[in-house]
Amino acid sequence: MSRLETIENSANTPWHLRDNWEPLHVEIKSTDLRVEGTIPPELDGLYVRTGPNPATGFSPHWFFGDGMLHGVRIRDGRAEWYRNQFVHSPSAASARNLPYDRVPELARGTGNTHVIPHNGSLLALEEGHWPFKIDGNLQTLGYENYDGALTCSMTAHPKICPVTGDLLAFSYFSFEPPYVHYIRIGADGKLKQLDPVDVPNMVMMHDFSVTQKNVIFMDLPLQFDLGEIASGIPFKFNREAGARLGVMPRDGRGSDTRWFEIDPCYVFHSVNAYDDGDNIVMHVSRQNEAFGSSSDDYAEVGRLYKWTIDPVSGKVTEEMVDDRPGDFGRVNDAYVGSKAQFAYLMSLGGEGNSEEPVYGSSLWKYDLSTGQCWEHHLGATTRGGEPVFAASSKITAEDDGYVMAIVHDTATEKSRLIIIDAQNFTGPPLATIHLPQRVPYGAHGSWVPSGVIAM
Repeated sequence: MSRLETIENSANTPWHLRDNWEPLHVEIKSTDLRVEGTIPPELDGLYVRTGPNPATGFSPHWFFGDGMLHGVRIRDGRAEWYRNQFVHSPSAASARNLPYDRVPELARGTGNTHVIPHNGSLLALEEGHWPFKIDGNLQTLGYENYDGALTCSMTAHPKICPVTGDLLAFSYFSFEPPYVHYIRIGADGKLKQLDPVDVPNMVMMHDFSVTQKNVIFMDLPLQFDLGEIASGIPFKFNREAGARLGVMPRDGRGSDTRWFEIDPCYVFHSVNAYDDGDNIVMHVSRQNEAFGSSSDDYAEVGRLYKWTIDPVSGKVTEEMVDDRPGDFGRVNDAYVGSKAQFAYLMSLGGEGNSEEPVYGSSLWKYDLSTGQCWEHHLGATTRGGEPVFAASSKITAEDDGYVMAIVHDTATEKSRLIIIDAQNFTGPPLATIHLPQRVPYGAHGSWVPSGVIAM
């Protein structure tokens, strides 16, 4: 039976298991990659992305799939190889009848949400467990708990300070107080700080922001609710609980956190933040609520917002930058925590449709100082992915570099990695790397220059 016949005969299959959400089961490596255009010869490194991909072929919710890594090695103007690998987790090993030693509960994660480099290796992350360490060939080396010093889970969205090399993170996945912990890992991979932060309820705190002086926690009203366990994710939006932002000095303690009320909303992903005198400026993809009717309700999507926290007045000013729906925002990694002029987002479609999240057919570049937006249109039948910035070796300007994304053509069922000139964002891709198999829609990833990890 063909894949198309299988889909047609599976009308009751959950959205996250059909069409291009359908999981892959075979791991391949291909060195025969067709390229249209010219790959900039200065690019030398690894593009890598993760996403949920249940090894059994089934998961009750998109968030629960086993992590699968997709990587493309680029060097000397060539796409040397593509490979996909399961994160070797207990659940993926069990589904594939592979051996796995007994491990602590916090080591039973999936690594299905984000993958970043730090301290010489890749970290495959999700927010309920410890990260997995991954090498430059996408092989899993084991779990990472920093020599046993990390005693809680870690977010899928840590930030790496470009000045100190510290990995700044937090944990929220605790069923008893303190619900949140601040985590600081040094550039040497040693735990420097693990500090409780007082919040009144367990909330889904998917992301946070950092500046050169502060970290900002988002206590938003997507609260733990036992009554929602049957729906897959036990969290429900409770507008009456209110919303607030917590500002803590980066080298302070959790008890130093100062809270500022905002209108109830939800943010899956922050874009960046910076200190502006005494004020703190944040850019986020803000939506009015999340999981409104159930944990599989995607009717609400985000817009790019600017929040300005004024510690003197105790107020937060909220300003919509653009009314076009978009998320998965990134900046040049060298500007994380500093004032970035440019941000890159993926468009979202399907607003008001609670069936599934819809990745849009455009990538956007924003001038955060003016709100100007440039569109890179992918094509009517192509859906996008997270735009990842790869800096040029010349470093003549903040946007001197390239934007990469894995995109998928729904008409041909083919996937490709595109490389866009960030300074000619509306133009055609400089290079299109045709991938040897369909790549399911995924989550987050990174560009990892050579020398950052062994390849």
